[in-house]
Amino acid sequence: MNYWPLIGVAAVVLGFALRLNPALVVVVAGFITGLAAQLSPLDVLEVLGKAYTEKRFLLLFLLTLPVIGLLERHGLKEHAQHWIARLRGATMGRLLIAYLLMRQLASAVGLTSLGGHPQTVRPLLAPMAEGAAQTTHGELDDDQRQRIRAMAAGTDNVGLFFGEDIFIAFGAVLLIQSFFTEHGIALDPWHIALWGIPTAICAFVIHAVRILRFERKLARDHQAAGHAQTEPAETNAEPPSP
Repeated sequence: MNYWPLIGVAAVVLGFALRLNPALVVVVAGFITGLAAQLSPLDVLEVLGKAYTEKRFLLLFLLTLPVIGLLERHGLKEHAQHWIARLRGATMGRLLIAYLLMRQLASAVGLTSLGGHPQTVRPLLAPMAEGAAQTTHGELDDDQRQRIRAMAAGTDNVGLFFGEDIFIAFGAVLLIQSFFTEHGIALDPWHIALWGIPTAICAFVIHAVRILRFERKLARDHQAAGHAQTEPAETNAEPPSP
């Protein structure tokens, strides 16, 4: 067993620790690994080129992060908060429940990439939920903002997890089918996906209730904070002169 090619892993760790260009670090680590495996430079280039052509669809996901970062730098979060604040009747609960429904329906037909944490929750959903909560209940502290962001991320997770099980071509459905086939039970993927619908409906109802309970708790906290601020003011007020 030749362990020298593993030196490429150390090169990646060192390059990232030094905050060097990620693309340059990966390419250099690839050459180090190839040369340590006694490949010629041309062979290493061939391997890199073949991997690029076969996995070029991953560029769609790699380009998403810098685009989102550029939009955030130019005020995407602030514009999302201002936009949701101008909508009448828009509350944090209604916004998250609507997104949950959309996420489940899109995942049920295989469109799992329409949402997600980096491209939707962080730049759009979480700021809009914060803006709606601030418009409805007042100024938020850091703990409340973090909880709202966590609820937005959890909403995306629930919608994706229970929605994609309805899609017959999803890997989990095929895994379930193969498991039952190995144990002598013949099931059609359509039947497995069909029985995923009641679970998805229950997940939607349960998480929608959680969202509404979270918003009511947020309202109670703000009311309690408001009473705590008014009581000292009333206590320190001077009695009226006779």
